[in-house]
Amino acid sequence: MQKYKPTDSELEILQILWAEGECTVREIYEKLKDKRNIGYTTTLKTMQIMFDKGILSREKSKRTHLYRAEVKKDETERVMVSKLLNSVFEGSAVKLVMRALGSNKASKEELDKIKDLIEEIEKGSDKQ
Repeated sequence: MQKYKPTDSELEILQILWAEGECTVREIYEKLKDKRNIGYTTTLKTMQIMFDKGILSREKSKRTHLYRAEVKKDETERVMVSKLLNSVFEGSAVKLVMRALGSNKASKEELDKIKDLIEEIEKGSDKQ
């Protein structure tokens, strides 16, 4: 399931499952309804479609199904960033980073992590 680009609704469900490991439809619904107005049947239908696509797996446990993500978080993030980079920022990582840093106030810890990553990348390119 590489190169999978989830819809916004699917991504919300995946984020819950990545954090929790596995959940019932009811558990997903309870978490989603706190964020926005959504119905139980809409949540159920979305998860059934995701199961049919192979994005989720499910296991019958007593009377309920336990769902888990079949796509990896890091791979999905890579695909989503690549899509954003190419469709909005004309393939320019600099434009993407500048917009991200200019739009939101990064904490000192986040800036330190960014500096460390840049240093790692520079060290890697020195070896070539």
